[in-house]
Amino acid sequence: MAKVPIPEGVFINWNISRKKFKPNSSELIKILIKHQAWITGDSNGNRADLSGANLTGASLSGAYLTEADLSNANLNIANLHGAKLSGANLGNADLSFSILTYANLRDTNLSYADLRWADLTGANLRQANLSGADLTGANLQGVNLRNTNLSNATLNGANLNGVNLTGAIFAGVRGYQT
Repeated sequence: MAKVPIPEGVFINWNISRKKFKPNSSELIKILIKHQAWITGDSNGNRADLSGANLTGASLSGAYLTEADLSNANLNIANLHGAKLSGANLGNADLSFSILTYANLRDTNLSYADLRWADLTGANLRQANLSGADLTGANLQGVNLRNTNLSNATLNGANLNGVNLTGAIFAGVRGYQT
């Protein structure tokens, strides 16, 4: 099998099933390269559309996915440490047990996302939309949640030590105690 070059900072290793859109590793690499070109304004680039993709266990540490569409994607147990996801759409995505440490999720749509037991230590979620998200057991230590919408989110057992909650919206939040 021929080796395909992988963009800097991206390592791919996961199991893929074929029930929904599940890019194989070479397809995903092409999508990431085209997306990076799109980010830099290259006319040959395309915005990454990984909506509904099964990326279970993917290792996308440091990946540039700014403004990508990952809505309804399965990123269960994925490694997105230090990923650039600002402005991305992760609405209804399964990010349970994923690693999002130090990821940039500023202005990201995470509405109704499954973030149970995810590690978001040091992540930037400023102005993100987490309405209806399930953050049960999530590690949010040191996370920037400034001006974040947490309406109807679930925070049962979440670690909120050192979290910046300035201006955050809490209407209907479950499991949060002041």
